[in-house]
Amino acid sequence: MTSPFISLSRRAVLFGAAAAGLAAAPLGAAALAAPIPPAAAGLKPLRFAWNANAACLAPVALAKSSGLFAKYGLDVELVNYSGSTDQLLESLATGKADAAVGMALRWIKPLEQGFDVKLIGGTHGGCLRMLGVQGTGVTADITSLKGKTVGTPDLGGPDKNFFSLLAQKRGLDPVKDIAWRQYPADLLPVAAEKGEIQAFSHSDPLTWLFLKRHSFLFEVATNLTGEYLNRLCCLIGVRGSLLRQDRAAAESVYRALLDAQTLTHAEPRLTAEAFQPYSPKASVEDLIAMLKSHTHGHSPVGTAFRQEIVAYAEELKQINVLKPTTDPQKYADRVYVNVLAG
Repeated sequence: MTSPFISLSRRAVLFGAAAAGLAAAPLGAAALAAPIPPAAAGLKPLRFAWNANAACLAPVALAKSSGLFAKYGLDVELVNYSGSTDQLLESLATGKADAAVGMALRWIKPLEQGFDVKLIGGTHGGCLRMLGVQGTGVTADITSLKGKTVGTPDLGGPDKNFFSLLAQKRGLDPVKDIAWRQYPADLLPVAAEKGEIQAFSHSDPLTWLFLKRHSFLFEVATNLTGEYLNRLCCLIGVRGSLLRQDRAAAESVYRALLDAQTLTHAEPRLTAEAFQPYSPKASVEDLIAMLKSHTHGHSPVGTAFRQEIVAYAEELKQINVLKPTTDPQKYADRVYVNVLAG
């Protein structure tokens, strides 16, 4: 369904985003324990946790600033969550937050532990990149990483998991054939320039900006490479008790974000302007280019979403991230609820 907000003035969007940015400074677990403020008249208060540093989540800022959440009856407070994924899921499970959005490859493993959190749909694909260093023997082929040292900001992170999956599918052993080394994200290009690593992986906006600013870097692969072109990257989760107590609110969250994704796909400048106050190091034009490189028109729900969760679960078992005893089909049935059905 085409959103009625496409005609919204860019100035209004930017003004709203700037105001929202003032109220969404980076916070950790303590922020989610604070009382939820009174809702606007007639709207249901809802606390939504996200990572305001992730450019691929920019449609969340648009949903807030453009009134899409309010359109579906929600008074949403955005909380910029800086804790671990386990802490975030625990906050959802215990009611300190109502909903959140994050990377599938960061959520699927901790959800195996049985948190009272349900997935309700996907948002987009793209935003993870593997960058290579010119003149090191690395090429635009993941198999060229064999015998190389590769940097990552998190040895258990979604970028390492994804590119390990891709390497395995191309015939490499991602443990024996690639030497992974951890660095702070902002030092990855420094380590590359010093010759300590021959490639590194991370997410936007940093990888996009690194690629733009350093001529010795080039793109090896992304999480839209090959058979992953139509695979989701990020997804939406809600606390289980919200589904049991107010399923309509969970549906409203998804519909608002689905509209935001549709609008981002059609009018990326609106979303870039809404998100830019959260990402001042990236220009609006940079953010537009990043958003266009993602697949914000790919927001699966229903059977399509469930199949993608099953596929990731099967693949994560293959690289020993999920337990050998985990059944991907039963796992998907346990963690997914289609809020748009019935």
